[in-house]
Amino acid sequence: MALLTLTHAHLAFGHVPLLDGADFSLEAGERVGLIGRNGTGKSSLLKILAGLERPDDGSLQLQSGVRTVYVPQEPVFSERATVFDTVAEGVAEARALRERFEAHAPGDDLDALQTRLEALGGWTWEQRVDETLQRLRLDPAAVMGSLSGGTRKRVALARALAAQPDVLLLDEPTNHLDLEAIDWLAGLLTSFRGALVLITHDRAFLDAVATRIVELDRGELRGYPGNFAAFEAAKQRELEAEALANARFDKLLAQEEVWIRKGVEARRTRSVARVARLHTLREEHRARREQQGRVRLDVDRGAASGKLVAELEGVTKAFGGRPVVQDFSAIFLRGDKVGLVGPNGAGKTTLLKLILGQLAPDSGRVRTGANLTIAYFDQMRDALDPDKTLADTISPGSEWIEIGSQRKHVMSYLGDFLFAPARANSPVRSLSGGERNRLLLARLFARPANVLVLDEPTNDLDIETLELLEELLQDYDGTVFLVSHDRRFVDNVVTSTVVAEGEGRWREYEGGITDWQAQAARSAAAAEAARPAAPAAPAAAPAPTAPRSTEPRRKLSYKEQRELDELPARIEALEKEQAELAALIGGTTLYIESPQRITEVTTRHAAIEDELMALLERWETLSQRA
Repeated sequence: MALLTLTHAHLAFGHVPLLDGADFSLEAGERVGLIGRNGTGKSSLLKILAGLERPDDGSLQLQSGVRTVYVPQEPVFSERATVFDTVAEGVAEARALRERFEAHAPGDDLDALQTRLEALGGWTWEQRVDETLQRLRLDPAAVMGSLSGGTRKRVALARALAAQPDVLLLDEPTNHLDLEAIDWLAGLLTSFRGALVLITHDRAFLDAVATRIVELDRGELRGYPGNFAAFEAAKQRELEAEALANARFDKLLAQEEVWIRKGVEARRTRSVARVARLHTLREEHRARREQQGRVRLDVDRGAASGKLVAELEGVTKAFGGRPVVQDFSAIFLRGDKVGLVGPNGAGKTTLLKLILGQLAPDSGRVRTGANLTIAYFDQMRDALDPDKTLADTISPGSEWIEIGSQRKHVMSYLGDFLFAPARANSPVRSLSGGERNRLLLARLFARPANVLVLDEPTNDLDIETLELLEELLQDYDGTVFLVSHDRRFVDNVVTSTVVAEGEGRWREYEGGITDWQAQAARSAAAAEAARPAAPAAPAAAPAPTAPRSTEPRRKLSYKEQRELDELPARIEALEKEQAELAALIGGTTLYIESPQRITEVTTRHAAIEDELMALLERWETLSQRA
């Protein structure tokens, strides 16, 4: 039996239906990812499931005794409370019942109180809070007003988990969390024993956590088994089938419209049924939900910068004696797309300012290139005036906007970002979080720039807009500096990643986050393998340096030389096979085939990486002796 069931729910704001006869049920142990366009009503649906809002029509039924806890996108706390007291709010009922039991008044039904206390685990609520704090690595004595956004998010999750809910509802749980915290949260939710519904646009996070994807699309809820990768393949097939069905329907409707205009034949008695069918077709066409438009993104690249964007040599910067950047050297050229990755507080913003010449180093040298025109996404967030209209935000004092060599009316330009003309004169304060980010992108791309600095641009953006932003940045011929904890987004955009490695040390890796983690894992494995390789010398023996200088290096045998000659071709063949399998996994045709075939492809793809590493290590070993 389902833990909760939403039946034939309707919800509308003005004339826009957010829920239009929607049905939803949640089974024990399910982890549901709720996705959909910005402004479609996902947060409203989550509040309805939490019992905080009521639909205009329809019903919500919960299984008897089911405990539901909702964590909003921006949780509210008492700024002066300690972390312990804040997390203890999650067991407020158990805490109050035990206090009432211990100080019982005449007339209290102690048996009933004890039964309820035992059901809530009220006798050990302090132990539950302490265990939750330890599990989420939180300081119980810390004051809420002093915490960062990421730590506050942890506290909100701790408060929810301390209640031991049967159903956990999370709205954008990864916002404000760094990469390590996102991976930690994915593991936490995967091991969560209750059922889960979460709203997130982090595709890698959905792949790691979700067992079912539910899409809110034009007022309807559609469910897809599996994680986000499985949803993408199924959705593509569904959209293709819908487009084909609509085309056939439109052709039939057009034929019937031509027939009805012939006049005489249409008025014959025997054609009454055909006339009625035409009326039915017209009604169906009127009621048909058209797929929403796509955001059309373009950016004014401005004049090209010089080939060199920035060169750093031995740059060091410290604050209050703490090194934020320590002896960092790098060269960034025009067209580079650089990701900056590190925990919150590691100094990503400081490093960016050093690269762009906006902050002087304590030591070392920074040389910036010529003709740099920088557009900074983070600075523009603070510049949004909530009382200004959308049109004035994009093009103050003018109805037209220049994008490169094109001249667009501001209404048309806003339409490219899915803002209807009727909303152009609405105030910014009326927009949802995702819509505000879309407006910020519209404003950013309207300005000529050959260097884009994007600080967490993915927060609150829907998945389709994220994918289109990825395409734009891939095609952008300027330079991009990207700060983001969205693993998939970074992997799809950047050409290199600068990673914080602790104590102010930063290192640049080729590729995205996945490439960095693979390289770091290989380096760690190689270091671990090399450690026991040198035999321990006797305590009194001298250092074994003489044998190394006198013993000749063993040359390759005929068999080893032949193996070395064949290795490049074997490596190339494996890389080709790996690329073909990656294309299969990233496409749609694979998911039409049998589950055994899908397992076979994904297993082989994972195994190739190990085979490649073994061959590369063997090639390096033989090359050093050749």
